[in-house]
Amino acid sequence: MQTSMAATKGTILIITNSESSRSSLTRIFRECGYEVLAASNARTLETIQQDSLALVVADRQVCTVDKLRMHKALRTMPIISVGAQARTYSEDEYIDDLERGADLVLFNQTTRELVARVRAILRRKESSLHPIASCQAGGVQMDLDRHEVRVNGKLVKLTPKEFQILRCFLESPSRLFSRQDMLNCVWGEGYALEQHALDVHICSLRQKIEDNPAKPKLILTVRGIGYKLRSGV
Repeated sequence: MQTSMAATKGTILIITNSESSRSSLTRIFRECGYEVLAASNARTLETIQQDSLALVVADRQVCTVDKLRMHKALRTMPIISVGAQARTYSEDEYIDDLERGADLVLFNQTTRELVARVRAILRRKESSLHPIASCQAGGVQMDLDRHEVRVNGKLVKLTPKEFQILRCFLESPSRLFSRQDMLNCVWGEGYALEQHALDVHICSLRQKIEDNPAKPKLILTVRGIGYKLRSGV
């Protein structure tokens, strides 16, 4: 039965081929007030009403994030990539998931941590809705209503985290962001995330909006501090 709380929070899609994980996560998230859809693979996306989804939790061994992003409704959807318990993951695997478009990568996480991360992501998603329509710097224009970014008039596809990072820069064009400042802006204060993960997102964002990503002219690195949007653009 759908409660008003669940309706407000939205529906979480859980994709894993572990029957026990599907069962336990479904029960836990429903107890927290969420509607839940659980599937053993990504083929379920062809049969569900995707516009009802709020977030996806996907087992990285079952479906990769870039495959999920191919679905139109999931291109800006928060996606958490999770790894199975009882094995060791490399930094390369972590970074690979981020580069494929994951908003968050969790390896060997507890259920309590996963629920807390889901809540935090959906809180930020809800609080980010406000009436500012667009912002611009140089040839980069962001339309918040349409959730679109254009560079010199050409539409570019950003991951949700790339979009949020760019938004932080555009809404505070004169601000010098330390890495921790940017983590707080995008992921929220007190959110535990390795700072090199931010560098991966910045690098990917530059590839999409800079004329020469190797020599960026829009998002500048301030050595030993962090990043800033170039003034006067």
